[in-house]
Amino acid sequence: MRWSQGVWSEERLTQAVNDTGRFFALPYGPSGTAPDNDVRAFELYFERLEKAGLGKIKRPDLLIFRSENRAQINAAINQLGGVGELPFISEDDPCMTVLLEKTILAVECENSLWRARQMPNFATPLTPQKRLGGRKGLKRTAVLPTIIIKEEDRLPLKAWQRKRKIPIHIWHAFYDEAYGIALDAAERLITRGDIGPTEQVFQAPGGATSKKVIYKIYYHYAYPLATTVEEPVLAADSITDKNGHILPYVRFVGGASKLADAAVSVLESGQRGRDD
Repeated sequence: MRWSQGVWSEERLTQAVNDTGRFFALPYGPSGTAPDNDVRAFELYFERLEKAGLGKIKRPDLLIFRSENRAQINAAINQLGGVGELPFISEDDPCMTVLLEKTILAVECENSLWRARQMPNFATPLTPQKRLGGRKGLKRTAVLPTIIIKEEDRLPLKAWQRKRKIPIHIWHAFYDEAYGIALDAAERLITRGDIGPTEQVFQAPGGATSKKVIYKIYYHYAYPLATTVEEPVLAADSITDKNGHILPYVRFVGGASKLADAAVSVLESGQRGRDD
């Protein structure tokens, strides 16, 4: 369910970028190319990724290009065997080098099953907080749109950005709105203490739990990214695991988003995103 929701958010953000006519986005990490409707096919996909020696390598979810470079990018992708092959190919491949040299922005996508504008603390201003040493923030229990960065992703993304010299932004999609922030800007907020770590508990359908450290960056620090202009349909679906256990869930289907002017400006000028 979480995987399919992530795929949906990437598709909506890609559509919003492509609809500008000036830029286009392509899936780059496995989340945008792995099968999401067949459990066994999903498992085989990641087994193949491990065999290729790329299973533990973290890459951004999307790459964004200028529209005038589309023909050159398409030619390189065709030589590589199609978009679905990108996660299996080393970045040292000459055709991959062409893609990366033309990339203006890389994106790590996150999503939340909330209507951002209906969250209780939406539009609540930041105020000095004792737990933050007087820095501005909100109480721990505040419920509002945030951009999430996983601790396990921070170092790999920073390393990729440093090696490839391509700025990474974090784009977080909600049902009705989406927000973005540069990885560099998010890192400054974390290192100077504006945003502290949060331990998140994830529960699997069988009852097992796991814990991950995440950073929840208030949307006040972000730029408006996109607005939903056509709502998705909530569709009932299910998967069957290898033991025959049926797991029902609801997924988003369709819908459309429009890129905000602020996001277009980021793409045009290479701004890192507002962090003050």
